[in-house]
Amino acid sequence: MKKIISIILCFVLTATFAIAQDTAKIRQSIDKAAAYLRSTQSPSGAWVTPRTSIGPTTIVLTGLIDAGVPIDDPMVVGGLKFVLASTSENGGIYTPDGFLQNYETCCAIMCLVKANAAFKKKDGSEPYKELIAKADKFIRAHQHTEATNVQPDHPDYGGIGYGEMIKRPDMSNMQFFLDALKAAGAKEDDPAIQKALVFVSRCQNLETEHNKMPFLAQQTAEGLDGGFIYYNQPDPEGTKATEGLRSYGGMTYAGLKSMIYAGLTKEDKRVQAALGWIAKNYSVKENPGRGAAGLYYYYQTMAKAFEVQKLAIFEDSSGKKHHWRADLSEQLIAVQQANGSWINAESSQYMENDPNLVTGYVLLALALCMPDKEHP
Repeated sequence: MKKIISIILCFVLTATFAIAQDTAKIRQSIDKAAAYLRSTQSPSGAWVTPRTSIGPTTIVLTGLIDAGVPIDDPMVVGGLKFVLASTSENGGIYTPDGFLQNYETCCAIMCLVKANAAFKKKDGSEPYKELIAKADKFIRAHQHTEATNVQPDHPDYGGIGYGEMIKRPDMSNMQFFLDALKAAGAKEDDPAIQKALVFVSRCQNLETEHNKMPFLAQQTAEGLDGGFIYYNQPDPEGTKATEGLRSYGGMTYAGLKSMIYAGLTKEDKRVQAALGWIAKNYSVKENPGRGAAGLYYYYQTMAKAFEVQKLAIFEDSSGKKHHWRADLSEQLIAVQQANGSWINAESSQYMENDPNLVTGYVLLALALCMPDKEHP
């Protein structure tokens, strides 16, 4: 008996030491990233990117707050001041004269919800509660539904685009929309989330009673793989020709997460198909189906999708079990730049040549990789 107890105690101590080591490595990486972002913040409080808008600033801020930077840190205070200056009378929070109103407002909602939580923990206040409610109303008004004269049989139904200038919906805007709704307190039976599920289901490479979209007829048998595409009306001559009908990682994790938000479980064939695609394409080295393109966007989406499933271990199609938090954090720490930032050195698509934006994405992912985030 004493020998058994000794073995168990040794195992527990070893595991505890490993967790402490992992935590320390991630924390050190986060601290280096925060120091870098402190050095690149502009006097306005924004993080300036090639396309200056509040989008990247809210992503950076959310990552910093998520990663444990105090809410009263001057860097966070300055960033929030910049974001709040972009609040509009209509409830939206976006760059004046910009064309990303919905996307930016969704990002701002997530940022302000995190800030409110930090303030509540610090002093019990929720200074942005009213702003969040108004912004929530703003994004809901832009969803393609009967209220905007879009009927359930239309391919765009339930979807959401960038804003008034780019109304065409897509899975990327959809995942930010649903992240924002959930952050603001929406439940799975919320009408906006259930209508969003209609659009989400129609972006999956899977023919079901929920998806009879014409693009499925253009797809090969191998292509009907359960993964997700960017938009359910792919135009081979259009601006998204590089995505086309091909399933890829960023959108498949976004689709899976969206379905879980809407209350679907592993018993649903759509969830099963998405998990099957991920099992065949699990990777922390590339964005499956796209390689280096959108790699860091993929990383933060992957982390969020596994987190909402409360998964600590994921088994791939070969039967190999992956501790995804360790896999992802080790990869991210390994490619961190000497100055504390991250940048996509292989692809400039989706602004991933901007170290501020990419470092924000990584902070979002690393915050979810901390061992204390694990679920039983």
